[in-house]
Amino acid sequence: MEYGPIEFLIGQWESEGWSGENKAPDPDRKEENTRFRQIMEFIPIGLVENHEQALWVLRYSTAAWEKDGDENPFHQEVGYFIWDNENKQLLKSFIVPRGIAVNAGGTVDDSESSFTLSAQLENPVHGISSNPFLDKEFRTLQYNITFQKLDSNTFTYNENTLIQIKGRESVFEHTEKNVMKRVK
Repeated sequence: MEYGPIEFLIGQWESEGWSGENKAPDPDRKEENTRFRQIMEFIPIGLVENHEQALWVLRYSTAAWEKDGDENPFHQEVGYFIWDNENKQLLKSFIVPRGIAVNAGGTVDDSESSFTLSAQLENPVHGISSNPFLDKEFRTLQYNITFQKLDSNTFTYNENTLIQIKGRESVFEHTEKNVMKRVK
């Protein structure tokens, strides 16, 4: 169990059809709700020694396609899930090709089947960084994601990203969720 609470993720996963739900800003900066299909892959890269710190790392990638979209994914992420067993810390460090980098984290017991990771703008440890356009027009204030292992071949995730859209008084809650099934 070197990988603690993320060991079950090792492998390839797909959603069952168009089970994903995404609430996001549309081109007019209003709300749109779309269904999507998704693939995820978690590849063990082993122990990463960071001086006296021992980290167990999974390389991570995902791509998602809208139900009525074209053949190109509307969303992609690449990054790492990083487990620090000694400190019971879990990180999801990833980038999105729109120019956003997130280092979300939390304290997790290594035997838990559910965990939540968070990041906030201007947090020097669990933080968010965006390109200048996004910072001005769609400032990401907070990112939260919860994973729930349902069984050895199924998990769900629920994601909530708080975005301050230029010209809107209220904060927009960009939400995404899906049920993922192991395929390998």
